Amino acid sequence: MAPPRKNTEKTAAFRVVEVLVVPLLTAIVKVEQHGTEHLPTSGPFVLTPNHYSNFDPVVMAWGVWKLGRAPRFLAKASLFTVPLVGWGLRAIGQIPVERSGPGRQSAPISAATELLEHEKGIIIYPEGTLTRDPDLWPMRGKTGAVRLALQHGIPVIPAAHWGVQAILPRYSKKVRLIPRKTVRIVYGPPVDLDDLRVGDLDQRKLSEATTRVMAAITGLVEELRGETAPAERWNPAAHNQSEYGRLDETDQKKSAE
Repeated sequence: MAPPRKNTEKTAAFRVVEVLVVPLLTAIVKVEQHGTEHLPTSGPFVLTPNHYSNFDPVVMAWGVWKLGRAPRFLAKASLFTVPLVGWGLRAIGQIPVERSGPGRQSAPISAATELLEHEKGIIIYPEGTLTRDPDLWPMRGKTGAVRLALQHGIPVIPAAHWGVQAILPRYSKKVRLIPRKTVRIVYGPPVDLDDLRVGDLDQRKLSEATTRVMAAITGLVEELRGETAPAERWNPAAHNQSEYGRLDETDQKKSAE
């Protein structure tokens, strides 16, 4: 029997980031995690959390790190052009994503290859951006995360967190460090997509898989909040830009108070 593979996810670059970042995070936020048995201890996975604050990735990355896995995201390609920031993102294995142009499809394919060959996991926000729902409930998702999972036989692990908005409200640039905040994270069992893995992958399967993933995420958010989500998820396509603008302006005013 071959010896177990050594976990090489936590590279030296990740360790440097841990030394620099974790003490600060510990001072400003307490993370409580539940359902941690659902995050695989080895092998590839697609983790799909809710998204309502620009501080979300920091908290989710820390949560995954505390469970022994190295957090990897699909990040905007423009970030990789920033001096030092781009170098750091590459050093810890983050994946650049082009939002437009011919290169926009290459990153997910590259990510899938990396996941399969090196048995790593990746965190993808299926909403694609901060939720537009006025009450911060998950909105309709996009198909990128499930496409990656279905094409390569990777499990989709739904996740949710609540409390990050007390640190950095949606659309705000004002980080609230004091007093120390508590953020709760919950992981759910893999979303059952087995019936959709049979045969050719088409739009119907992608839509159905995305619906199941968003339902699982929403259920976890309901659990954390102790509330019931709206019966119909917010649909960005059904709202015009002027409505987005009014929502953004309202949020910015609230965050400044």
